[in-house]
Amino acid sequence: MKNGKFFRILGWVATVTAMAMYVSYISQIDNNIHGKKGDWLQPLVAAINCTLWVCYGLFKKPKRDWPVAIANSPGIVFGFYTFYTAL
Repeated sequence: MKNGKFFRILGWVATVTAMAMYVSYISQIDNNIHGKKGDWLQPLVAAINCTLWVCYGLFKKPKRDWPVAIANSPGIVFGFYTFYTAL
């Protein structure tokens, strides 16, 4: 396998696993909504971190880094929502 193809595949596999990691916040959101409040700091920091990575991926020159932007976009939504429900 050529080096470029390997890294393209690796990037997309990492994208899928990162998205799964952020979707896993759903159980914490459910607990928060039902009165079993979880920690608010970690999801807030994750959401901020994901925002920075999405900006990096979208504004990188000369070529956008789509796997980075796509992988971190759920972290913005789920991170901030988890933070909000934990308050």
